[in-house]
Amino acid sequence: MAVLPRRPKGPPLNALRAFEAAARLESFVTAAEELGVTAGAVSQHIKALEAWAGTTLFERSAHGVSLSSSGRKLAGEFTNAFDLLAAATQSLRNLAPNPEIHIAALPSIAQLWLPARLGKLREKRPDLNVSVTAMENPPSLSRELFDLSVFFSVQAETSDQIVLAEDEILPVCSPKMADDLDLEAAQLLHD
Repeated sequence: MAVLPRRPKGPPLNALRAFEAAARLESFVTAAEELGVTAGAVSQHIKALEAWAGTTLFERSAHGVSLSSSGRKLAGEFTNAFDLLAAATQSLRNLAPNPEIHIAALPSIAQLWLPARLGKLREKRPDLNVSVTAMENPPSLSRELFDLSVFFSVQAETSDQIVLAEDEILPVCSPKMADDLDLEAAQLLHD
């Protein structure tokens, strides 16, 4: 026998994720990049969530989006909820019997710098499975399932960052060119 009325159905989890990311980042485009979807998909998720809730969560303008007063009230709660979910997911993954390390790195670091160091790690810990993902922007280690990220930074932005090496940029040229080079008159390149 059916129970009436039927249980109320909540909004889709993906719509909640889209709202949380867009609210935290204050951008549908940046939220889409973080979630690996299109900005249009984020927009559609948020429209569906607004329709479900019966309230506007974002004010839309030609200059982008901003949180409405309702969206501002909810944003912190959703961020806390997804932070807790991410921590629980990390705990679940860490229960695996075979340790696995997930590393995020710039493509150049993943290709040129990491391989030699990973060889040494494998010698010392052959039981570890190591996975490297090359990406252009550092992930949120509290949000994504990475244990370590290796990227260039101007300075340590958080207390859990460790400087592995200082970056040095210096000019190089052939000895023949160096003999004829007037550094005072030369056009200089800047990084």
